Amino acid sequence: MSRPEFEVLVAEALDQVPPELAAMIDNVAIFVEDEAPEKDPHLLGIYEGIPLTERGQYYDGVLPDRITIFRNPTLAICDTVEDVIDEVNITVVHEIAHHFGIDDARLHELGYG
Repeated sequence: MSRPEFEVLVAEALDQVPPELAAMIDNVAIFVEDEAPEKDPHLLGIYEGIPLTERGQYYDGVLPDRITIFRNPTLAICDTVEDVIDEVNITVVHEIAHHFGIDDARLHELGYG
């Protein structure tokens, strides 16, 4: 799957976030990268920033948080286009959940692990 096709899937996954939650996403930029970091080459996505639950009164003028979805590791674990769509949707929700302060343990409980 090409990078532009993958980026469309990420955009479509973002469009599926319920409007009431999407409206609460604050100061976040979404990126697609081909490769995950060398230290964790199988990583499908990552959230980097300060979760909403940890932002205090001095949270101002900071660079946007980053959500990065990694294309090649995702494609490597998927057999079909439908698998890619499902995995992108799960990964996008997973990383947005981190922005809302939900940790991996709770995400696993909810089936997004």
